[in-house]
Order: sequence, then structure tokens, then C-alpha cells
Amino acid sequence: MGEAVARTVGERFRELYGAEPQGVWAAPGRVNLIGEHTDYNDGFVMPFALPHTAVAAVSRRDDGILRLHSADVPGDPVELRVADLDPGSDKSWTAYPSGVVWALREAGHELTGADVHLASTVPSGAGLSSSAALEVVIALALDDLYALGLSGPRLARICQRAENVYVGAPVGIMDQTASACCEAGHALFLDTRDLSQQQIPFDLAAEGMRLLVVDTQVKHSHSEGEYGKRRAGCERGAELLGVDALRDVPYADLDGALERLGDEDEVRRLVRHVVTEDERVERVVSLLESGDTRAIGAVLVEGHASLRDDFRISCPELDLVVDTALASGALGARMTGGGFGGSAIVLTEATDVDAITKAVEEAFAAAGFTAPRVFEAVPSAGARRVL
Repeated sequence: MGEAVARTVGERFRELYGAEPQGVWAAPGRVNLIGEHTDYNDGFVMPFALPHTAVAAVSRRDDGILRLHSADVPGDPVELRVADLDPGSDKSWTAYPSGVVWALREAGHELTGADVHLASTVPSGAGLSSSAALEVVIALALDDLYALGLSGPRLARICQRAENVYVGAPVGIMDQTASACCEAGHALFLDTRDLSQQQIPFDLAAEGMRLLVVDTQVKHSHSEGEYGKRRAGCERGAELLGVDALRDVPYADLDGALERLGDEDEVRRLVRHVVTEDERVERVVSLLESGDTRAIGAVLVEGHASLRDDFRISCPELDLVVDTALASGALGARMTGGGFGGSAIVLTEATDVDAITKAVEEAFAAAGFTAPRVFEAVPSAGARRVL
């Protein structure tokens, strides 16, 4: 995120509020390399941060007023009273930043208001965590301005609570942690149970490869019912198997666990995905650490099949990306994010980027789908103050 963009956001803040902001902060969206729908099952994930960010110019207020404005939403700043913030009271975009203020106050931090101007380059509804980026940038700014002294993992927990309780979306901890804690040139191997982290070097360009993101332009929403149904089904599976979370079902014991679920067919599928997906994350970590990066492509393909057939959250556009990319020579591909739309990722040799991109675009045109947006995903820095 360039300083020029930060200055533009700062200038707009001055136009809106008639004063200089006390700072400008940025927080990125993310791509999840592997580990889908494992985070709310206490499992493993492996995201990395994108160069696309939510940017916020912010100043502290001491009169209990929160003013919010977004460059991406027409209209004047929205004015709220901090003391009146209440879960479920806001169904607009402002629920994300105001939810963070509410969650910080609920955690015992005295916040007396703020002026905020936001802009984002993270595609909304593309499965790239635009909402988490928005939450984290607000949390980081307020942490700085109010000298709260919160760590990255703690900020992530605050933001997750804001989205779970205030917004009403049953998301796990991965997206917020990725936005807060990722490092440039690395993927984040995260244990979502204890939030232990390992930064895994992930420099595809140095090895002659690229990772493409294909935004299908099919929008999704975490707060809609299907996501919640999958989470409830996973919790049901853990209950039936007598474990705290599906993370506790050993991969070696998966067949036995599935047998114990009897005729609970839908729960069986969900359990099978989560347990095998945790194993895939560990396999990708091992392959990257051993330098066998190209071999992760096959693991990505396995992950897509599991999300499509067992978790049942793919869609025709996502399947078309994966099938077309693989038929055009990609090393691997899978849907990424919460599902029901959003984006797919494609691992490819650098020399094949143009051919694969063209093939996917032509396949979408032939199917009558909206043209996809294709761009390279470069592992980038996590949330930080930029001005």
C-alpha cells in the first residue's frame, strides 16, 4: 500500500472533518492457500495477506461520538453514539467498524469516539476477507490512538467477536488473524485452537511460479444461512463423536469415526472434509518446508474436490475455473474462502499465466457467465500504520 494512497485517504478525511487525521492505517485482505472451514473447528489454516487493503484515516474523539465514512459508499458521514452501539442494531456496512468499537468496549477498553474515513481495494464478496480487513484496520487504529497495547492475535479475537456477535456472521478466527499477523513473502501456518503461528516462506516468483486469484464475480455473504448450517453440522459431528471439536478426530481414525456416525450422512460428509482438510494443511506445510513447492498443486485439487463433494459449497463458476485451469496446464487449483461464490486460486508456472487466464475467460464467455477478474496474489504485509 503506497504512501500516495494513504495521503489521498488523509486528504479526503480533511475535506470531511475539517482537520488532519491523527494517522492512516492499512489492513490487507487474504487468500487462503489451504485449510477451508477448519478454523471454527479448532483446526489448521494457511492464509497469506494480499496487497489489496482497507485503509483508514482516523482521529480520536472525546465526546462519545463515532463518525464513519467510506469512499465506497455514497453519502455523508454516519454519526453514531458509542454508548448506543448494540448487536443487531445495524444492518449496513457501518456494522463492521462500529462492531469493533463495541467489542473493544465490551472487552473493558474505554473508547470515547472517533472520526473515520475508509477506502478499500479488497474486492467485496470475493471470498478475500474484505470485512476482516475493515475490522482489523479499525481495531489497529484505535489500539494506537488509545494506547491499548493489544497484540495481533488479541486484535484478531476482538474483530472476530465483532463479526460473530455484532454483525451476526458465524466466522472463525482465520481471516482476522491473517489480516493482523501475516508477513510479506510468507504464508501463515496457524493453529486456530491456541493461535500459535509459524511464518512459512512462500516466494513462488523465485521458483518460476505464480498464484492467480480468479474472482468469479459471484457474490456471497457469510451471514446467510448456508454457512451457519455447515458450522452447526460440524458442531453436531463433534458432539456425536464425543470430542471438543473436529480437530480432535485423528486422521488415522477417520474411517472409524465415520462408522460411528451411522446414518448421519450430511454430518459424515462435513466431518470427512474437516479431518482430511487439516491433514492437507499439514501436508502443504511439509512440502513447502522441504522445497517441493510444485507438489502442493495436487493437494489444492484434493481440497477443491472435498469442498465441492463433501462440504457442498462450490458453484458452477468455481468448478469451471478449476476444471479449465487444470485442463490448460495448471499445477493445481481450488476454490478459496467461505464458498457459494467468491474466488478460486490457480497455481501455475509463470510461463502459463497468459494461456490459463485466456482459457478461463473464454470458458466463462462460452458459459454465459459474467467475465471473471484475474490477478496475481503476492504474499504481502499484514496490518500496519502507513502515515
